[in-house]
Amino acid sequence: MPLDAFVNTFAGGTLDRGGDARNEPAWVEARLADPSALAAVLWEGRAMIAGEALARVPLAMALAAAGDRWAFLGFEGERPLFAVELEGPADPAEGPFAGRGGFTDMRSAAALLPGEEAAVAGLAKSLFDWRRRHGFCSACGQESRNACAGWKRVCPACRTEHFPRVDPVAIMLPVQGERCLLGRQHGWPEGRMSALAGFIEPGESIEEGCARELLEEAGLRARRVIYHSSQPWPFPSSLMIGLIAQVEPGEAAPDEAELEEVQWFTREEARAVVRGEHPQIKAPPPFAIAAQLLKAWAEDGFGD
Repeated sequence: MPLDAFVNTFAGGTLDRGGDARNEPAWVEARLADPSALAAVLWEGRAMIAGEALARVPLAMALAAAGDRWAFLGFEGERPLFAVELEGPADPAEGPFAGRGGFTDMRSAAALLPGEEAAVAGLAKSLFDWRRRHGFCSACGQESRNACAGWKRVCPACRTEHFPRVDPVAIMLPVQGERCLLGRQHGWPEGRMSALAGFIEPGESIEEGCARELLEEAGLRARRVIYHSSQPWPFPSSLMIGLIAQVEPGEAAPDEAELEEVQWFTREEARAVVRGEHPQIKAPPPFAIAAQLLKAWAEDGFGD
């Protein structure tokens, strides 16, 4: 991680993930048998939190409740850290993990947890979401099996290997001189507006995907794209690529299939949105990269 990199929520993890070592079954078994090993616990996509930290429980206790739904996350110092996922309607905080914390949905957890803790929680959620969605081989349809401590699935029939996927998303703040554009999706809370975003398609660079999304969603043409930072986004597993997009002169029109409204804001108005002082408009939540893009342009002049 470069020292001058901007670190968004869910980024900045410092775990030693084990790299190639986790490919060796004997190495994994030794980590599973380590009496010092701990586990973070997820239940139906929610993280178990104790106070303002991600709860950790002895690995043996976690495996007794979760069975084979586990993954090795890495080392915290010398101690192995795993994650387990629990399923079913019964709240485990009222059962096997009573007194060890409570379960919080990941978006709420992102607002509560400090950086490294949020990074661990997001990593665990992304791995388990991928596993849940890719239980069968895409080559032959056979049920696949867990491998490499939760970082790979292997088809027993055709031996195809499947790895966790990450979906790249361009998220951009369009700017024209001293004004920026925010958009609003259907169903958002009243007053909420945010940056524009869309998935990068095959055969596109980041810049080309940004330009296409701007034209499709707002009718604007990009002339320069400036990278700000990125954010792992575990809903279920995207990489948000944060950009400031300088656009050609012209008015914006929302693509009503995705956006119900777009609105230009002067830099001073954007500062008011960032500070929570705008009379009508609410900023994106502070743990979202969209909020950091807006702040960077409005208050720091980034992208000028």
